[in-house]
Amino acid sequence: MNDRTQIVVLAKRPRPGHVKTRLTPPYTPEEAADLAAAALADTLDAVAATPAAARVLAADAGPDDIGPDDLPPGFELVRQRGGGLDERLAWAFHDVHARRPLPVVLVGMDTPQLTAGLLTRAAAALEEHDAVFGPAADGGFWLLGLRRPDPALLLGVPMSRPDTGAAQLRRLSGLSVAMLPALIDVDDAADAREVAALAPYTRFAATLARFGTRPPAPLDVPPGDPHDAPPGVALAARLGAGAAR
Repeated sequence: MNDRTQIVVLAKRPRPGHVKTRLTPPYTPEEAADLAAAALADTLDAVAATPAAARVLAADAGPDDIGPDDLPPGFELVRQRGGGLDERLAWAFHDVHARRPLPVVLVGMDTPQLTAGLLTRAAAALEEHDAVFGPAADGGFWLLGLRRPDPALLLGVPMSRPDTGAAQLRRLSGLSVAMLPALIDVDDAADAREVAALAPYTRFAATLARFGTRPPAPLDVPPGDPHDAPPGVALAARLGAGAAR
């Protein structure tokens, strides 16, 4: 059990027309926002189930959008700052580490198939390595963990490109880096269908099924499934103004 690592979720408000725009078409902006909200809720659940020194939501929300009382139990709030994604990532690492000088693992909200087991593995890797890296199938990365975060490790890395992951790994040159399995980021409809099929018991898969694309595995949640008591649904609904159902 690792309880010396902080886990951060970098989240974008699931607002129609502002999130998951590559899902439109075939999905409407409202449906894309619903899928984003479901993915966020699944991600928060995985983090909630992982032993950690702190669980943090790094939100692009203002004070009128979300407050500490809106967070799931056990989560803290850090507001994103900076312009590009490289800046928002760099300062999220910096601001969380400034609160507690402990290792930081950061994930986004595009991999609803994320599990507590993967997060626990990432945290354990930072006991022996300087960094841990989870590559994404599209050439980016779905997780980055740093034992001693430094904004210089991220600032200026080109984001949202097929070579983003390779560029980020070059920036970590000289550090000991542990690698995690590659995961699929949900960017377009094909990604959404594949991820839902891989993780059929997620809220993301159930939401996609409501829109007419069903994963091959049953969607009925078995008794005792950890999603019976989800900590992330209320927050996703708050951020998305009802996007999560």
